[in-house]
Amino acid sequence: MTEHPTAVGGPPAQSSRERIDTSQAHTARIWNYWLGGKDNYEVDRAAGDEIRRLHPGIGEYARADRLFLGRAVRHLVTRAGIRQFLDIGTGLPTADNTHEVAQRAAADSRIVYVDNDPLVLAHARALLASTPQGRTDYLDEDLRNVDAILGHAARTLDFGRPVALMLLGVVIFLGDEEDPYALVRRLMDALPPGSHLVLSHTVTSPAMPDVDEAVRFWNEHGTPKLTQRTPADVARFFEGLELLEPGVVSCSRWRPETFGGAEPDEVAMFGGVARKR
Repeated sequence: MTEHPTAVGGPPAQSSRERIDTSQAHTARIWNYWLGGKDNYEVDRAAGDEIRRLHPGIGEYARADRLFLGRAVRHLVTRAGIRQFLDIGTGLPTADNTHEVAQRAAADSRIVYVDNDPLVLAHARALLASTPQGRTDYLDEDLRNVDAILGHAARTLDFGRPVALMLLGVVIFLGDEEDPYALVRRLMDALPPGSHLVLSHTVTSPAMPDVDEAVRFWNEHGTPKLTQRTPADVARFFEGLELLEPGVVSCSRWRPETFGGAEPDEVAMFGGVARKR
């Protein structure tokens, strides 16, 4: 487990960069490319362009997922009174990261980020720019290591008070044989009543066959491998929780901030927000 970067003078940049494989496309870097970031390599851009050729709407659902994060976090802070966030599968820092959205609404918000990508670790300082009233922390850890994540997060978060568990576009990297539903339940079981789950996941649907083709290409050429699920499969992650309206829907359609009443186009990234009773 990597110690809190600010507590030990920052992670060893050289060792984290040595773990970065620039010979194979990586999902976090491709996502960064689609969002207009600069933390990617030629191999990522080539793979990203091919995926976009197979599925022209891919950039839209990358943006839809990021906007969904912002709307969900603002709701949790301003309407549900949440001040603590455990964000697993953080990805590369871009605009409006969880701590930025949360601390704009409530400066005393606390956020723990978790990711096992060495490139994210190399940029972790950008995720630690907390307000003086709040706090941020970063953990270099795999989603599968639930006990390690919870043990580290308890240094920053008070598990006696509600926590928002953020799992945006990350459980897709868990195969069915790993029982991702049980893993999410283990995380939620460790959180008190009033906590929330915010989860998004790419979906397979007969209405969007080009998504399946893009995922097949990715699994042949990129890392880590992806497991697609149907919208009904995604909804199973929220079983036992109080699902907020409008339920599990295209991220673009979760409480959109639209003008003129037009419904946003559906994207192949579905998400939802639910409360633990």
